[in-house]
Amino acid sequence: MPLTFAAVGEENIIKKIGGKPEVRKHLENLGFVVGGTVTVINALGQNVIVNVKEARIAISSEMAQKIMI
Repeated sequence: MPLTFAAVGEENIIKKIGGKPEVRKHLENLGFVVGGTVTVINALGQNVIVNVKEARIAISSEMAQKIMI
């Protein structure tokens, strides 16, 4: 399921990252890698705030849809 459907505060493991190669590379550079953990901190409107690799990152819901957990 996409990251946008994850419960707030629940730790999830990234199963797959979709999208174009440049989008996947951008997400990888931010720390979103297959097998890594990601926790949704908050969902504000069109943005999702997540905790990945001990860093808080805000991504658009469009980007979050490409991250499968």
